[in-house]
Amino acid sequence: MEIKVCGMRERTNCLHLVEEVAPDWMGLIFYPPSPRVVSEEDAAWIKELPLKKVGVFVGEKETAILRKSYLFGLSALQLHGGESLDEIQRLQELAELKIWKVIPVGGEIDWKAWEAFVPYVDRFLFDTDTKSKGGSGKTFDWKLLESYPFETGFVLGGGLTLAHADELVALSQKFPQLLGVDVNSGFEFAPGVKKIADLKAFKEKLKS
Repeated sequence: MEIKVCGMRERTNCLHLVEEVAPDWMGLIFYPPSPRVVSEEDAAWIKELPLKKVGVFVGEKETAILRKSYLFGLSALQLHGGESLDEIQRLQELAELKIWKVIPVGGEIDWKAWEAFVPYVDRFLFDTDTKSKGGSGKTFDWKLLESYPFETGFVLGGGLTLAHADELVALSQKFPQLLGVDVNSGFEFAPGVKKIADLKAFKEKLKS
């Protein structure tokens, strides 16, 4: 499974992540209310980091998304808002980047409501439904994914910690569409500062 470490922004912490963990993806949050929001002042050195980067956006304007995609050297857009199909298709054409669409999970999932997005997204990302739009530290009931009806691959997020590693390995054997995991607050000392040793151990368990 691929590993995405989200909510990165501190330079020393990012460098340690590259050197000691080298995850498949690094997530950058561009949602101003988030305690992990990234500043454009850091764009130059972040762009040079040898990791694929996912930009997390919540209801952001198209022009701002395109600007930050260029400044930070993004490889994918993670859309966490109420983007329409037309908006997603246009972003896909203009940015020429991978599109990850977040499905917030609280109770039952209405798969019919997401069916129309399938042709326009590269993967779905399941996260716990909260007002904070991620980074809540809360998991959701993974049994809800047993009825997942699409061939499109997905990423699992929502309060994951090192303690979940064995369960995630078992889950990957159950769901062939499970491409990877998205970790954030469950591996932090403080918002935006990750526990590198725990991430390294987590990767070793998932990749073994």
